[in-house]
Amino acid sequence: MVKSILFSLIFLLLYISSASSQVLSSLSGKVQDEHGAAIPGVSVYLLNTNIGTSTGFQGEFIINQIPPGYYIVQISAIGYATVTRRINLERENIEIDIQLVGANKQLGEVTVTAQKWEEDPQQIPISISVLSTKEVQDYRLWNSREITAIVPNLYTADPGDNRNVTSIRGITTTSYDPAVATYIDGVNQFGLDTYMAELLDIERIEVLRGPQGTLYGRNAMGGVIHIITKEPTNDIGGSAEVSIGNYGQWRYSAALRAPLVKDRLFFGVAGLYRRQDGYYKNQFDDSDFDKQKVYMGNYYMKFLAGPKLDFTLNLKHITNRNRGAFPLVFSPEEAFVNSFKVNQNAIGEMIDNTLNASLSVRYSTSTFMFTSQTAYQSNYRYYDDPLDGDFSPIDGVSIVNNYGNEWNRVQVQTQEFRLTSPGTTTSALQWIAGAYGFYNYSPVKQGVHFGEDAELVGAPFPNFTSISTNKGESYGAALYGQGTYVLNPKFEITAGIRYDYENKKQGIKGEFQMDGEDAFITRTDTAAEDSFTAFSPKAGLTFHITENNHLYGTYSRGYRAGGITQLSSDPSQPPLYAYKPETSNNFEIGIKNTFRQNKWRINFAAFYTKVADAQVPTLVLPEAIVITRNAGKLDSKGVELEISSALAKGLELTYNGGYTDAVYTTLKGVSDGEEVSLNGNRQLFTPEVTSMLALQYGFELGGSHNWQLVARGEWHYLGEQYFDLTNQIKQEAYGLLHARAGISSRKLDVFFWGRNLGDKKYIAYAYNFGATRLGDPANYGFSVKYRL
Repeated sequence: MVKSILFSLIFLLLYISSASSQVLSSLSGKVQDEHGAAIPGVSVYLLNTNIGTSTGFQGEFIINQIPPGYYIVQISAIGYATVTRRINLERENIEIDIQLVGANKQLGEVTVTAQKWEEDPQQIPISISVLSTKEVQDYRLWNSREITAIVPNLYTADPGDNRNVTSIRGITTTSYDPAVATYIDGVNQFGLDTYMAELLDIERIEVLRGPQGTLYGRNAMGGVIHIITKEPTNDIGGSAEVSIGNYGQWRYSAALRAPLVKDRLFFGVAGLYRRQDGYYKNQFDDSDFDKQKVYMGNYYMKFLAGPKLDFTLNLKHITNRNRGAFPLVFSPEEAFVNSFKVNQNAIGEMIDNTLNASLSVRYSTSTFMFTSQTAYQSNYRYYDDPLDGDFSPIDGVSIVNNYGNEWNRVQVQTQEFRLTSPGTTTSALQWIAGAYGFYNYSPVKQGVHFGEDAELVGAPFPNFTSISTNKGESYGAALYGQGTYVLNPKFEITAGIRYDYENKKQGIKGEFQMDGEDAFITRTDTAAEDSFTAFSPKAGLTFHITENNHLYGTYSRGYRAGGITQLSSDPSQPPLYAYKPETSNNFEIGIKNTFRQNKWRINFAAFYTKVADAQVPTLVLPEAIVITRNAGKLDSKGVELEISSALAKGLELTYNGGYTDAVYTTLKGVSDGEEVSLNGNRQLFTPEVTSMLALQYGFELGGSHNWQLVARGEWHYLGEQYFDLTNQIKQEAYGLLHARAGISSRKLDVFFWGRNLGDKKYIAYAYNFGATRLGDPANYGFSVKYRL
């Protein structure tokens, strides 16, 4: 972090000492609605720059001191469809007048940073779903796992500790490293420990489907989820929201964004508090189980040194207190017979603290744009008292990890440098090149305690703890580049490649401790080290049929990092065995269309993915031991359809559907202690079908604040899926009904909402040994939101 600050100061001095003497231009204009009325507070922003402003009370705006060049101007306001305009600022002054149409009459134009610069997603050769600020509110999204089925062929679930396991197109987490990379404000949430699932003050959510190895690297095999929060601007803005629901749900959030020095220094802050009594009852002591309290904060500081240079400091933290984490029962049958009931004798509180901090620097010239992002992440997670490990009332197995704050504290440092073609370019070539590096330290100490009833779970005697210590350390670096070349007005070609290097070291120690006695060493300190490399190429061709219809085909490669197996309490699973990275080759064709003056948007994609060296738990003979090995090959193929429409005034339709056929062509598994072939088995955490249909109607009441009555209904359907590689734990197809209704204006929203209104019981997550967690039952409540 210190080095990045020094680099930033150097860039600032260079910028000041080399101020350009070129003639600067200005952009001015006025923004009105369909009836010619001025719209104040409209954001006017030049894409891929730090240049922007907002309209005054008469709808007027002016931006001075703009370097000459070609720009894309984005004009956006709450309640209106976003529009973009391409302008040429080669002469001194340009004046434009913009008319905005209500968001319920026309689809807004969307801007994404999927390829690490701002652009229209309809014109890039990848499958991408975008959820805007409005859509995050319409869907009532509080947690990233709730985008299941909203995005085609995406499934995500919480095992019980508020860490989501995500699958896209049949590429899912079968080892500790995730298969889908999550980014928040450009920062890679390095692993399952360090990412934040709560959603607060969201600008948009971008979901890239298919391997994204060229630009994103490790663990982006299935795709990327990029969550972007709102940045402060020259306008004073913000909101406050209160939500109350059944099961003791309370959620408070507030945000404030304001300029400290106009056009120079901006500050933003957002905070959230959420609590609930839990959906489960513990029959052991008749208490609420899975009681949660969550505190979250997000802080922005942005400094514009000038039209070419800006600095952004971002700090995020989240604290999760969960009394009764892992609301699991031992089998799917028990989960359905005794729905939302557990019977656990060991009830500890999970204390989970996560911090993310980043410093970003952006410097632009007429020939390139330079970006540096330095990030630090940490997670400290422990249970104040042991958690139940046998999910029963017996004193059999419990999990202990409260060994002091030097343990179970994961730390990650990342650094990315990036050069891209300038936002003002008129060249036929748009390019990006970068370097990425990371360092990860993960000291984990955990004990498995066997109590008075230990013999009932197969232990030779009671009242002892088997302690495993694993110190993981890794570092890596990558170089990447990608370019898109316009062959002619109809054809564009995209090509890129990335090289990743990673080194991992795993240290272990085993101890045994009888209750009330000192621990003694059963496995002395030992360690193993290995390194891994990966090449991730990409190639694509785009055919612009018309200005609003685009056909593309792509090849892309992704990989999941290799690793070294840890020490566990199970003597049949020896540690320090290295396994290679998992790789995939993906072929995709798609078409993106906009019809009827941006009132219809229809996108279709078909894909075929081949996965090699799949990381799976494997029996090794003749030793008869189970470790993580590269023992599988997977073929996944399917189709996706996305439809959005402003059907009529006030009436909106959205349909997103996907079909995935993900089958292991080669897979060796374990059954009753023997190696068996699982060829032909289906991938876990992969519904065969995902489907979401939403209808929303807004009836205008009029008034100066554009009051509306709004009613919305959603039908989510998920096809059959499996939760273990042997395909023994199965969830049949099911549907969920969500609804939302209330009154809305520019300043105030009051909504009643309900989720899973049919109270459907279904498996949301299950472990391969049978422990099962049901999806959330019917819950409902109301929300009140006020916007500045």
